[in-house]
Amino acid sequence: MVTLSTADKALKDLYLEVVSDQLNSGINPFYKKILKTTRDVYGNSIKKLVPYGLNGGIGAGTESGNLPAASGNKYAQFQLTLKNLYGQIEISDKAIRASEHSEGAFVNLLNAEMEGLIKASRLNFARMLFGDGSGKLADVSSVSNSVVTVSSTRNFDVGMVVDFYDGDTLTIGGLTIIGIDKTNSTITMSATPTGVTSDDDVFVQGSKGLEITGLGAIFATGGTLYGLSKTDNAWLKPLSYIAANSTLTEAAVLKALDDMDEAAGSQADIIITTHAVRRALVKLLMTSSRQVNTVELEGGYTSVSYNGIPVIADRFCPDGYMYLLNTNDFNLHQLCDWRWLEGENGRVIKQTTGKAVYTATLVKYADLICNKPCGQAVITGITQ
Repeated sequence: MVTLSTADKALKDLYLEVVSDQLNSGINPFYKKILKTTRDVYGNSIKKLVPYGLNGGIGAGTESGNLPAASGNKYAQFQLTLKNLYGQIEISDKAIRASEHSEGAFVNLLNAEMEGLIKASRLNFARMLFGDGSGKLADVSSVSNSVVTVSSTRNFDVGMVVDFYDGDTLTIGGLTIIGIDKTNSTITMSATPTGVTSDDDVFVQGSKGLEITGLGAIFATGGTLYGLSKTDNAWLKPLSYIAANSTLTEAAVLKALDDMDEAAGSQADIIITTHAVRRALVKLLMTSSRQVNTVELEGGYTSVSYNGIPVIADRFCPDGYMYLLNTNDFNLHQLCDWRWLEGENGRVIKQTTGKAVYTATLVKYADLICNKPCGQAVITGITQ
């Protein structure tokens, strides 16, 4: 007979390992290549000592002359607060009771919930990898009843629950997206977003300013990164290029790769761009009678390659962008891998107060650090 106890045990003993494995390997090829580590995590913070520049204690001299003066490595301390990442499933008491005499029916119920959780968590994490930590999904252009015109629908999916902010002030929160029109760049809400105007921004529910430090923050031209000023620390700035005449050329890609090597001794091992820009690259190679090769990546991914470097197209990559990255410089620092949030009694399934439903919450406490931002590059302004 199926009970809450047996369901609780199944989530902890059977589903957790599968869910964790699928999230760690199935988000995208970039995330798969990033080292996940518990090093440099102290309580609620990440504190990491990172070397930069060159050891100055080198030189040439005469046989009897003075040795080079010692000048050790230069270090900077990165500091971040661990971000709290959650995913939740919900099962009604009625559904549990309806399947309590059929293990198969209950397994199907749990499987459906877990598949939905995995899909949503994958998309959310993949999106955050390209974000700047703010959680911002888009700007609002206009509002007509329950239809909101936004700057881009790239970051939205039907079923997402979002908040609208005017600056730092919450205009209205907790609205569900029930429709998306990519052609007209609109999202339809479950209710009229009262008070929302063209000055507002859209965020994932409860996430404003609380997401991981993604590529948007790393490639920002100014401000701070990991607690350090980019103005005072030029090595925190990645290489950045604008496509000449908005056109992707092989010379531009080669220059970015060469500059990464010359400026920071860094070799790109992955290129991430949009589907349209990847098509432009393939067309470019075919036009020059170059063979378009494919490579097999860890995690079951297949990709076209450029000079042996896999070229990945990702829906969350900003339009007209091409990132050239050395993933050896990236670490996801985490307090632990994905875990169920447990109550005082060790249970992961808990009744929602005042409702005939039970929930279980998946958690991960982590943030992303690039140890050598100056060893990364981006080309922007490429015609889609």
